[in-house]
Amino acid sequence: MEQYPQAFTRWLWNQEPPEDIEILNTELSTEPIRADALFFVRVADAILHLEFQTLPQSEPPLPLRMLDYWVRLYRQYRCKINQVIIFLKPTRLAGVFVNQFTEPNLSFHYRVIRIWECDPQPLLTTPGLLPLAVLAQAEVPETLLSQVAARIDMIEDTQEQRNLSACVQLLAGVKFDEQLIQAYFREDIMQESVVYQRIIRQGLEQGLEQGLKQGLEQGLEQGLEQGLKQGLKQGLEQGLGQGLEQGLEQGKRNELNLIIRLLNRRLGQLNPQLQHQIEQLSFSQLEDLGEALLDFETEVDLTNWLSQFRDR
Repeated sequence: MEQYPQAFTRWLWNQEPPEDIEILNTELSTEPIRADALFFVRVADAILHLEFQTLPQSEPPLPLRMLDYWVRLYRQYRCKINQVIIFLKPTRLAGVFVNQFTEPNLSFHYRVIRIWECDPQPLLTTPGLLPLAVLAQAEVPETLLSQVAARIDMIEDTQEQRNLSACVQLLAGVKFDEQLIQAYFREDIMQESVVYQRIIRQGLEQGLEQGLKQGLEQGLEQGLEQGLKQGLKQGLEQGLGQGLEQGLEQGKRNELNLIIRLLNRRLGQLNPQLQHQIEQLSFSQLEDLGEALLDFETEVDLTNWLSQFRDR
């Protein structure tokens, strides 16, 4: 949505949007409220509030949340507000058919789109909407998946192709099994996308955080067993040190495994000597290699890149 705001506004408003589209901050006063897939887009003198949901379960309930968003947006911007919820996962739960909040003296409405009921053709014609097209209505879902894959292959810009392919594969997982998705999309293209790299970074951060947490818990337990002040101090220091070391080591192993897989796909099976040299690199050097390998064409490029560290 952030990358293709014009595509979404054109689809949802059925008119050509102006050039001056602004993505607004998703945090609203007075008390901050946020959602994982919530977007406010300012288009001329109106705001498009777009929210993605897999299922309708929510606390507070979605109708009340939408009213709350409307009040906060209107208080801040005083303009027309168009609100849309897009449900992604096919379901017959009653919540996906609710588009209003009513109480005595109050009737509030918003728009609901169940993507599995939508005609896929308008979504197939715009690259930015291809991730949603894969979830649209289809008599033979596999045929629609193949159409989306064909459209992805036609995108000339390599980076745009990688990013959209990753988004399509992620959303396709809501509806299709993994083997079918892999039959139509190359995994290496997904791995080279910024979307996939962001997921990997989040995994590394979570691994580090988990390692620190486990180390702290072990340190507290050990400190209590040893008794009072000295034991607690030693346990905390040891636990934090072990947790940090474990987290960093796990992060490096994850980064190393990813880079080895990418290099094998790009250059063919690496010889053991080169792989050994890569294993000796520091965490920051592995990150540099992760960026540099996208430009490698032969194993010679990798050898030359590694030589800069061997010669130091």
